[in-house]
Amino acid sequence: MSIEINTLVNTLLEKMTIEEKVGQMTQVTLDMVLKGSVYEPERPFAFDEEKLVDVLLRNHVGSILNVPTSEALTRQQWHYVVATIQEKAMKESRLGIPILYGIDSIHGASYTQGATFFPHQIGLAATWNPAIAKTQGAITAYETRASSIPWVFAPVQDIARIPSWSRIYETFGEDPYLSGEMGKAMVSGFEGDDISSFDKVASCLKHFLGYGLPLSGKDRTPIWIPEHFLREYFLPSFQAAMDAGAKTIMINSGEINGVPVHANKEILTTLLRDELGFEGLAVTDWEDIKYLHTRHRVAATHKDAVRMAIEAGVDMSMVPDDLSFCEHLIELVNEGTISEERLDVSVRRILKLKYELGLFENPVIKEGANYDKFGSAEFLEKAKLAASESITLLKNEEDLLPLAKDKKVLVTGWAAESMPSLNGGWSYDWQGATSVEFAKDKTNLLQAIENEVGKSNVIFSEGCKYDEVGNLEDTIEKAATVDHIILCLGENSYTEFMGNVNDLDLPEAQVELAQAMIKTGKSVTLVLLEGRPRIISEFADKVGSILLGYYPGQEGASVISDIIFGKTNPSGKLPYTYPRYSNALMTYDHKHAEAVELQGSEIPFNPQFEFGHGLSYTNFEYGSLLLEKTVLTEKEYLRFSFSLKNTGSRTGKEVVQIYIGDDYASITPSVKRLRAFRKIELKVGEEQQVDFVIPMKRLAFVNAQNEWVLEEGTFKLMVGNLTAEFELKND
Repeated sequence: MSIEINTLVNTLLEKMTIEEKVGQMTQVTLDMVLKGSVYEPERPFAFDEEKLVDVLLRNHVGSILNVPTSEALTRQQWHYVVATIQEKAMKESRLGIPILYGIDSIHGASYTQGATFFPHQIGLAATWNPAIAKTQGAITAYETRASSIPWVFAPVQDIARIPSWSRIYETFGEDPYLSGEMGKAMVSGFEGDDISSFDKVASCLKHFLGYGLPLSGKDRTPIWIPEHFLREYFLPSFQAAMDAGAKTIMINSGEINGVPVHANKEILTTLLRDELGFEGLAVTDWEDIKYLHTRHRVAATHKDAVRMAIEAGVDMSMVPDDLSFCEHLIELVNEGTISEERLDVSVRRILKLKYELGLFENPVIKEGANYDKFGSAEFLEKAKLAASESITLLKNEEDLLPLAKDKKVLVTGWAAESMPSLNGGWSYDWQGATSVEFAKDKTNLLQAIENEVGKSNVIFSEGCKYDEVGNLEDTIEKAATVDHIILCLGENSYTEFMGNVNDLDLPEAQVELAQAMIKTGKSVTLVLLEGRPRIISEFADKVGSILLGYYPGQEGASVISDIIFGKTNPSGKLPYTYPRYSNALMTYDHKHAEAVELQGSEIPFNPQFEFGHGLSYTNFEYGSLLLEKTVLTEKEYLRFSFSLKNTGSRTGKEVVQIYIGDDYASITPSVKRLRAFRKIELKVGEEQQVDFVIPMKRLAFVNAQNEWVLEEGTFKLMVGNLTAEFELKND
């Protein structure tokens, strides 16, 4: 905290009553100040003057989030919303403290009409390009601040270790290093050097800590993680983003080893504050303090839940639909259970952020700020670039793709006309369903293909709904008249518990359509639009090519069409392991024992596609791997080089992935771990020497005593099809 801001915060804090301090620690949903009821406000939305007075003046609430009626607003509507709230809070309250407004700008300013939508984070991770993550963060910040909103609940730094989990698409995938590199780049884009700038926002890392490994695979269900595993796999991605300057953090809604994280002082204070030194604001997730009582059942009353959360280290409660938190916390302070000094710790963090954001001077859009690039062609091109580098070519037998434009194609599958399947959740509304309405002027996949090759060369037959068989006879009949079939399958939009599934198989209706198309004898390109890897093993070996689009955003359809017909050379690589079977869900960094065939059994690790996999329309050749030294100490750097050549017939981008395996360790080592990567573009015939420098400390692991250690021994370096060995000898 700067000396000036520190002085301002302390001066203001000295003037505050207990009630005003508790109010600053309270966050409610916008519906709380609108006419109508929470979750069912009147339409069109309108402010309720008495509710504004109750929430902002009587209870001194310091933060508001969300949208009215769960739909995106125009920039003008957002300005009206935020300006109305800020005017009430700053002009009519005793101390004139501004409101901290937060929103889920998950893949763009996705609650503002006309904003630029990017791929969700899982697609962004598939680019393996941190520069794109930074650009996405910067544009999202620009367009969110254009709506007078200064705080975004992103990026998601959870590590997705269970493929069935419904929030995989919100993450950067299964690997800690990849997630950390992408996350810190996005934070840099969000925050820049000065979050008070007209085009920057405060970021919020989600969800600290361990959220991505629910035992059941379902959202917000119990997690069981040994501490050494929690520290080695789940902590680094957050640490990287914290080191990049992230101002706030949101807490994991789940429970770890029987202890809800919102009541876990070891995680929220001992680890986050004392050990990691994080000084920013920690906010709860939706209603999660109440859930300590109603769902986790560790608190006998709601009041006791408030006590547990505050003692654990919570700064702000996303209550979000009543004022009970205020009532209970005030009682706890007045009776001496919670000290006023404890409130000061959290309120100081909240006020500091408000000063850093410049909200006292500019509570709404900064005077003179120009947002003429909002939704601009320039920003749309950046979104298309992100999508184009994310799309992953998983299979391409006999170079089936790219297709010639004179081929007659059948486009089939319900996802061909689905805008929610391009945008996913957190798009105009929570579950993304209103993409149908708000993005109706955008191009779906069928339209993009028609635009590329002309309507005369395209025949459409839906074939099936998401989980309901359609008129297969019509589809089969039309397939007989074409040269090629483009089969569009996958998932609808969803998020959180609304996306829970009991298995990873695609719905039977989609599988039936796929098998029917294969039986026609025509060549088939499968296009998958999905938030997580759905099982396709029943038919994957029988289709000629497979493109994985993830949720590429509403500019993604034209990008996919460009790849199908060869305008764009795909360069995406998988940020997760794509499983072959619903019960074979190992990650790429599995243990040696998980890849050993025992007494004639099937090899356990046999995914449909491996982490890091992705094809190109050109070929790359690795050669001449050379290590500067083969014996190193823990304080040294592993320096090596190799050659990379484009031996194909077109310019392409290759993601160079550096894996290292520890041969022996006191905690069973993984077969390999990602330790570095770089995306490189080469022209036809171009060859480049590629140099890497990796600090040996990056090879450390967490031992049984929960300490980071680097043990002597031999290691294997893996780059493309090349390998080399080196040894660590401690001083």
